[in-house]
Amino acid sequence: MESQLGLMTLWTQGDWVTKAVALLLLIMSLSSWIVILIKALDVFKFKSLGQRTEAFWHSEDFSAGMKALGPQQDNPFVQLAQTGEEATAHHRNTQTQLHDALDISDWISRSLRNSIDDSTARLQGGLAILASVGSTAPFVGLFGTVWGIYHALMGIGAAGSATIDKVAGPIGEALIMTALGLAVAIPAVLGYNALVRGNKSILTKLNRFAHDLHAYFVTGARVGNRQADGKVIAMKKA
Repeated sequence: MESQLGLMTLWTQGDWVTKAVALLLLIMSLSSWIVILIKALDVFKFKSLGQRTEAFWHSEDFSAGMKALGPQQDNPFVQLAQTGEEATAHHRNTQTQLHDALDISDWISRSLRNSIDDSTARLQGGLAILASVGSTAPFVGLFGTVWGIYHALMGIGAAGSATIDKVAGPIGEALIMTALGLAVAIPAVLGYNALVRGNKSILTKLNRFAHDLHAYFVTGARVGNRQADGKVIAMKKA
């Protein structure tokens, strides 16, 4: 109740600078929480899709494997497999392009890397907002505190009264801005770190899947996909 009273008093008695800082912190907080929730859902979804890669390799052929990877839309693993398939077909069926100087292994590697780079950019989208909020919100709150203290001292000087009860209230309310800045910055920093760790896990699975796809499109079999007698078990072509 006291914190609510302090915030209400700070808002009603503050000037336009104090209100602008408070609104800015509110916008920064809402933006960071929206990014955290949206990107967290993406991380959970992509981690779940990444678990389907083993089902892809246990499919009878490439078409069945694509279905085993899950939904086609916004699925980086499906896009990676499609990119590898298209790159293989393009290299084998074209003879008049500049990429003819590359062998099929290099061409597929570059195509898969481009697909991973696109997925990386998509995974990192919005993280700049969290980084910006986490690094600037404490200073925005500190600015609000400094301005609030200045505004309070000017009011006390104009009133001509400097007793402790007259100083403690306005100064304490001004310090709330620093607390608000920290309250905005801490979730943004923690969310950023958690999302970065989640993205690294997804990218590790993407790179591992790309490595296996590269071996499959070049040699016709996944790396390490062997029977006990050493014979390679090749997935059927689509």
